[in-house]
Amino acid sequence: MKVHLVDGTYELFRNHFGAPPRSALDGHEVGATVGLLNSLLALVSTPGITHVACAFDHVIESFRNGLYAGYKTGEGVDPKLSVQFPEAERAVAALGIVVWSMVEFEADDALATGAALFKDQPGVEQIVICSPDKDLAQVVSGDRVVCWDRRRDIVIDEEGVIEKYGIRPASIPDWLALVGDTADGYPGIPGWGQKSASGVLSRFDHLESIPSDPHQLGIPLVRATRLLESLTTRREEAFLYRLLATLRSDVPMKENLADLQWQGAAADLARICHDLGNEALLKRVSKWRAA
Repeated sequence: MKVHLVDGTYELFRNHFGAPPRSALDGHEVGATVGLLNSLLALVSTPGITHVACAFDHVIESFRNGLYAGYKTGEGVDPKLSVQFPEAERAVAALGIVVWSMVEFEADDALATGAALFKDQPGVEQIVICSPDKDLAQVVSGDRVVCWDRRRDIVIDEEGVIEKYGIRPASIPDWLALVGDTADGYPGIPGWGQKSASGVLSRFDHLESIPSDPHQLGIPLVRATRLLESLTTRREEAFLYRLLATLRSDVPMKENLADLQWQGAAADLARICHDLGNEALLKRVSKWRAA
């Protein structure tokens, strides 16, 4: 079997900006939730897709905000989207999909934990992480754990990560520490761009393995000297940024592999779809759970 782990936060944002706006019966915006439901119903209706879970950032803040004051928060998120997170989680659960609702951790941590928990279990052929998020590239392992960009229908395995980023999956947190991640709110190390970070980490893998001798970096000497001066000056920052970028694989989870098998939608879905003004979806549900 293949286990599909969905980045629900990404899907909500994607549908908020990509799907047509829609109003619930009470008038509030629900376009992202409706788009997400339609997308996930299409997923579980696909032949061969049997085991699914969906992770959400129930709140945008996490333990990382306590480590770095500049880390991303919910500030700036469209209120029409932020109010949909709780009802989106309820709707997905009513569809019969396991929901991982993150407060202390982030949705990406839940996906990384799910991959670690289930990838070596008997009968599991592959873990498919449904997200194009670059942070999740660190979880990819051979063709056993892959990332799937559903919108573009692109699957990235370990060779794909190396081709795209120039480094192995395990070096992704180091790479992000050097180049920064504006979406998550940390700036990286001055002077280090994607190309230079990829070139150096392709040879040395991790920050602590980067030599202090600029002659050993394999790039022009003047450039190497400047990069090492910047890294030396901000080494503690770099290690902090790597910690922020490193996904946790120890999120507490109560579900076992059998719990992820889609058994059909729950009766609550009818009421939720009615309130969302999306009752047409109910006609496409192929399986319902027994009461």
